[in-house]
Amino acid sequence: MLEFYNKVENADPNRQNLTLTVVEGENVGEKALVVDHKLIWESLEQGYFTAHREEIEQIRKPGLVSVGGQRVFCELLGGEKKMVICGGGHVSIPIIRMGMMIGFQVTVLEDRPMFADNARRAGATRVICEPFAEGLKKIEGDKDTFFVIVTRGHRYDQVCLENIVKMPHAYIGMIGSRKRAALVRELVIEAGGDPDVVNSIHSPIGLNIGAETPEEIAVCIMAEIIEVKNQRRQSGGYSKEMLKAILDVPCSEVKTGTDARNCRADEESKALKELMAKENADRGKILTTIVARRGSAPRAVGTKMLVLPDGRCVGTIGGGCAEAEVLRKALWMLRSQESKTKLCQVNMNGKDAEEEGMVCGGVIDVFLEAV
Repeated sequence: MLEFYNKVENADPNRQNLTLTVVEGENVGEKALVVDHKLIWESLEQGYFTAHREEIEQIRKPGLVSVGGQRVFCELLGGEKKMVICGGGHVSIPIIRMGMMIGFQVTVLEDRPMFADNARRAGATRVICEPFAEGLKKIEGDKDTFFVIVTRGHRYDQVCLENIVKMPHAYIGMIGSRKRAALVRELVIEAGGDPDVVNSIHSPIGLNIGAETPEEIAVCIMAEIIEVKNQRRQSGGYSKEMLKAILDVPCSEVKTGTDARNCRADEESKALKELMAKENADRGKILTTIVARRGSAPRAVGTKMLVLPDGRCVGTIGGGCAEAEVLRKALWMLRSQESKTKLCQVNMNGKDAEEEGMVCGGVIDVFLEAV
């Protein structure tokens, strides 16, 4: 099954990638990958999904569906979310920090060395200190790339926008007054920019909440980006850290949850590390995925948490008692090795849930599978 996760990791973000998993029925656990409405891979050759090829190639929305009388979870994959910030001034610094905090890979383009250093200190994933036109040649863009233009002047805005409108993107936002934004749009269209793309950019950037300070402006920009991101029909997907853990990248390279135990690789002898690795490999891992929810459950369908043999977790499905219950079931699966899959329901409504601190309410269906 690791072949499936390799394919997920290498999926082209500019194509529609739909993953299918049977979560209940005779063929539970079987998986398939449908790209641009064509079945290109399935875990069992000439298996269940081939038998229902025509039906699955008609699926357009993520979620639980019935295929051939069995329940199948369909997930529309998105790639890793990326943010490209043009400009490294005062507004950029809190945007960098907030972008990193919510899981974006953040690239900053800035032509002034001092401001580029400020972006590095703020924690940007990558900083390109070159003229904007040259720096943007190193950015490919895709349907998961969010562009934020916050340069120091409209002539730089124009250079950035002229290049960015030619790239695939999820979002383009540009700071400035309505008058300044209108002028830049007009100049970019005159230079050959697609009018439909140019006129669809978010400018003035951000939600209108009366922001004044750099930090407040960053909040309104990030709020708009989150709104745009979450309006898309993609599911939770697989983070880079989760795929690393599934594909057995050394634990020192994998970020786990804040309440998880650290890897302490430097403190262990080579023999002990090898023994632990063998034991953990033998026990496997459990991937948990929210496949349905009702009510005010805290996390969306497709949200995932990977449970490692030693109890560490990569990702979260919402925390609290609901997550603890799923974690308990996952660890039992690992230790008992009685089953490879399980579909369970966690009810966060009612008196018992309230007493346990499940204040959000709602019901979630979680699919647990050994990987």
